[in-house]
Amino acid sequence: MINKQSWVGTDEQIAQVQAVVQRMSAERYASRIWDRDASLWSSERGEQKEIENRLGWLWLPQRCLPRVGELAQFAQEIRQEGFEHVVVLGMGGSSLGAWALTRIIDGKDGYPSLEILDSTVPAEVQRITDAVELERTLFIVASKSGTTTEVLSFFEYFYEHVGQVVGDQAGQNFVVITDPDSPLIEIANQRGLRATFENWPDMGGRYSVLSYFGMVPAALAGLPIGQILEGGQAMAAACGPSVPPEQNPGLRLGAVLGACYELGRDKITFLAPAELESFADWAEQLLAESTGKQGKGLIPVVREPLGEPEVYGDDRLFVHMHLVGDERFSPLIRELAATGHPVVDIELAEVNSIGQEMYRWEMATALVGVLLGINPFDEPNVRESKDKTREMLNEYAQAGRLPQFRPDVVEEPLRFYGAPGADSATDALRQLFGRAEAGDYVAIMAYLPRKPDTDRLLDRIRGEIRDTLKVPATLGHGPRFLHSTGQLHKGGPSTGLFLQLVAEDDTAVPIPGKEYDFATLKEAQALGDFAVLQQRGGGVLRIELGQDIEQGMAALAKAITEALHDAPGNS
Repeated sequence: MINKQSWVGTDEQIAQVQAVVQRMSAERYASRIWDRDASLWSSERGEQKEIENRLGWLWLPQRCLPRVGELAQFAQEIRQEGFEHVVVLGMGGSSLGAWALTRIIDGKDGYPSLEILDSTVPAEVQRITDAVELERTLFIVASKSGTTTEVLSFFEYFYEHVGQVVGDQAGQNFVVITDPDSPLIEIANQRGLRATFENWPDMGGRYSVLSYFGMVPAALAGLPIGQILEGGQAMAAACGPSVPPEQNPGLRLGAVLGACYELGRDKITFLAPAELESFADWAEQLLAESTGKQGKGLIPVVREPLGEPEVYGDDRLFVHMHLVGDERFSPLIRELAATGHPVVDIELAEVNSIGQEMYRWEMATALVGVLLGINPFDEPNVRESKDKTREMLNEYAQAGRLPQFRPDVVEEPLRFYGAPGADSATDALRQLFGRAEAGDYVAIMAYLPRKPDTDRLLDRIRGEIRDTLKVPATLGHGPRFLHSTGQLHKGGPSTGLFLQLVAEDDTAVPIPGKEYDFATLKEAQALGDFAVLQQRGGGVLRIELGQDIEQGMAALAKAITEALHDAPGNS
């Protein structure tokens, strides 16, 4: 049974969606995508060849289903050998899908617990180190290219630490998921790693959740991967080449997203109960990295504090995801629809049907790319921050320190950069917020340890910004967001205002074989991204919180409240 999907909108919105559906039918979107017809997205032959090599996700459910038994047997082997923890070392698409699945669906009793490490913040690396028994932990080294700096750094760190405990048998605590011909395959062979899963190479990471990148960790955690993949296969059939757009779940969703974008509603706001929120985290990367380029893009808004209908601007499209019978958000949904906001409603029959939704959203996102006139399978601006990070690290290697900059404002414990002429913390923030206009968004980029108190304060700040400026405030944790919304920030519409938050690290965590440690790598990534955003010419503030994050966040929250009090339109 296919999960239910419906939507409500104004007469204008309905007419726009109908026009898009007619276009999809006339131009044969469904059959052409299944024919790998790259001319749907580009007329340039070189780019067409690249697109053709990124469409393998269409067939992933049927490719991966025959491997379920093999993966179940591997998971049983790991369980019987007494492994109690599985840690995925990955970034972006190589880890977000597995992370989402294991938070939506409970694993079976007796299977290892699963953690994801996708942060170079030293405290996060140390947290994982302290949380597991190394000799009873299986590490999954996940990277499509096999060259991802963060992933290789994680691997070297944990390989050394496991070796200190188990000796020359450390390789038996590691498996690799990567593409054929990846450098990781050679590393796995040289160091005797337990297993290598060579993934299908004809897809990007963010479209790979139903491949080994998602299914190996899910199997190890005791999830019903057969049901997940069967759901994906059912949705693939429902989105098949001969299914008309008005009956095709992926095309129908893509038509609503694309039509609302054409009407200026580019903020895709997810409303979901706690048990489904991590799906929105996964979809955030899919939408942002696929569509945020050439000055265009859908801007996903996830885990946003709830507000009254009047605080939402007319640039919103709401997506209500819930399990059958769950009416918790229904009153708000009715209010939003009554005030003219379009609302998509997706009802899951059960959590195990989440594979359907992952496939539906992949199909919809790919076809939104057609409507926006962009290639949804590349990530051209991600390289900019990587190159800047490399420049920073090269300077560190030569000078023994990262580039040093003079702050524009010092108001202990806070230091502000990117606020020339400001005379106080409040003034620096007021300058940034004063640039906000209807249709903009504020992006908070937090290179901080994940702590409940900090996250609650960040949520409060997000709500304050939204309620005062009537623009959404998104939240990304660095460097995870660099492999997700980072593409949107730099390649998408020039409507973003950026707050980068960093703190001094009190934990020294070295990276074996490197002259720098994780604190230096994290700082180089933050400085590199700040530099790229500044070059783009948008509003961006870098705020250093000092050594005491709690004290720094309290001071920042106070300054933000004062700055917003003076913002235009605040009553």
